[in-house]
Amino acid sequence: MDLFDATSMSATGVPQASSNAPLAVRMRPTTLDEVVGQSHLLADGAPLKRLISDTVPATSVILWGPPGTGKTTLAYLVAGGRRFVELSAVTAGVKDVRAIIEDSKRRLATSERETVVFIDEIHRFTRSQQDVLLPAVENRWVTLIGATTENPSFSVVGPLLSRSLMLTLKPLTPADIATLIDRAVSDPRGLGGEVALEDGARDHIVRVAGADARKALTLLESVADAAADAGGVITTAIAESAMDAALIAYDKSGDQHYDVISAFIKSVRGSDVDAALHYLARMVVAGEDPRFIARRLVVLASEDVGLADPQGLVIAQAAADAVSFIGMPEGRIPLAEATAYLALAPKSNRAYVAIDTAIADVKAGKAGVVPTHLRDAHYAGAEGLGHGTGYLYAHDAPHAVATQQYLPDSLKSERYYVPTEHGLERTLGERLVAIRRMLGRER
Repeated sequence: MDLFDATSMSATGVPQASSNAPLAVRMRPTTLDEVVGQSHLLADGAPLKRLISDTVPATSVILWGPPGTGKTTLAYLVAGGRRFVELSAVTAGVKDVRAIIEDSKRRLATSERETVVFIDEIHRFTRSQQDVLLPAVENRWVTLIGATTENPSFSVVGPLLSRSLMLTLKPLTPADIATLIDRAVSDPRGLGGEVALEDGARDHIVRVAGADARKALTLLESVADAAADAGGVITTAIAESAMDAALIAYDKSGDQHYDVISAFIKSVRGSDVDAALHYLARMVVAGEDPRFIARRLVVLASEDVGLADPQGLVIAQAAADAVSFIGMPEGRIPLAEATAYLALAPKSNRAYVAIDTAIADVKAGKAGVVPTHLRDAHYAGAEGLGHGTGYLYAHDAPHAVATQQYLPDSLKSERYYVPTEHGLERTLGERLVAIRRMLGRER
C-alpha cells in the first residue's frame, strides 16, 4: 500500500518523482494538458474532464483500458488535492481495505480531507474483497478509482459497477507514442536534451512499444543508456540492438487472450488464411498453451467446416496429437498446417445447427415415444410387448435404406440436417434427398 500526502504530491495530485526514478515515472503528466490521447474522455463537458475540474461531486470511477494508456495518471488527476491511497489488488487484502475505510470515516468526522482509494488491477480482487467496498462507495466514505485491463462487466461485481462511473480508455496511436518519446527526450524531467534521437530509432521504439506508453519510455531509457558511449545519438542500429525482442501485448488470462482467439476463430471461419496465421503467430509468440489452440482447431473443424470437408476434423485432430507428441516450438508447424487447411476448406455449420436444434426440441419436451418396432427386443418379455415387431433390417433393403418410420410420431416431419451446397455437402445433399424420398419423408 502506498500513501501520498500533500508533501509528496503536486498541486494536481500527481506524485513528485525523484530524479533517479524510472523515466516513465518522471514523465508522468502532472496536468491535464500533458495527457496524450483519450480525447473522448477529456473533451469539454466529458465526464472525466468534469471530474478533474471539480465541476461535479466526487464520483467513484472504474477506468478500463489496455496497459500504458494512462489509467494511473488519470486517477491522480481526478484525486486532485485529496488524500490519495494506492492499493494493488495483487497484494492487498480485505483487512487493508477495511482499515482504509475506517481511517477515512474518522478523518471525515474530524473535517479532514476526503480519501481517494486507487485500486490497480481491481479485477484481481475477489468478490468478497469488492463487496467490502460497497457501503464505503455508496455512502461516499471513500471515492474509489479502480483500474483494470479486463472488461469490468465480467471482472467487477454488479453492485460496485452500478455505483461507479465506468470509463473506457482507448489504445494510444503511434502518433501519441511518438509525441511522448519526443517530449521525454527534451523535457528536463526526462533526458533533458542530452541525447538526440534519429527518426528511424523513434519509429522502431514506437513499433515495438505498440500502444503502451510506459513500455515506450522504458525502451527509450534503455537505448539512451546504450547511446551514451556512442556520442549521445540514438541511431536506428543502436535502438535495434539495445532492445530485446518485442513482447506481444497479450495477457493469457485477460481480454487480449479472448480478443486474439476470437479473431483467430473468425478469420478461419471467414476463410482469410493470412489473418488466421497472423493471429496464430501472436498466440505462439506470446506463449499461449498450444493445446488450447489445438482444441480450438478441433472445434472449428466440427463447427465451421463440418461435412463440407470431413477431412478437416481429421487434420485438426492430427495436429492436436502432433502438438502433444512433439511439443513446442516444432508444434507450431502442424498448428499452422491445420489452420491453413481449415481456413481454405469449404465451410458448413449445418451439423452444428442440426444438433443444437434437436437438443432445443428435446429440452422443450418434444421427445416423443420411441416407435415400437425400434425398441430393444433383447430382454425377457420384450417380445410380448411388441418390441421390435415389424422392424426392417436396413442391410436387407435396396440401397441399404429400409422404408420405415424412425422418428417418434410427434416429430416425424422434422428435418434437422439441411446441407449446404459447399464441398462434400453438395453430394451429401443429393443423397439425402433420395434417402428421404425412400423413407417417405419428402415434402
